[in-house]
Amino acid sequence: MKEFLKDFNKAFESKIRLGVMAALMVNESVDFNTLKELLNATDGNLASHLKTLEKETFIQVSKQFVDRKPLTTYTATALGKEAFEKHLNALENLLK
Repeated sequence: MKEFLKDFNKAFESKIRLGVMAALMVNESVDFNTLKELLNATDGNLASHLKTLEKETFIQVSKQFVDRKPLTTYTATALGKEAFEKHLNALENLLK
């Protein structure tokens, strides 16, 4: 049992971070408000989880202004996609 546990990643233990990565795996990028609504998270809670994923270099942040309003979007990095896929495979193996 310990063999496949090595691919579990602590960064994805939170349901918010798991949800962020799931959304970014099927979308090229997602903005902050969409993630907030999708995951039913507060601004502060989502921001702290996004910061954790950013520190791990699993996501990339892009900030811009659209019609004088700030727009922050997030994209999964290649490293993030690889780590998330390993994590999902480990979950699948656990269920088998």
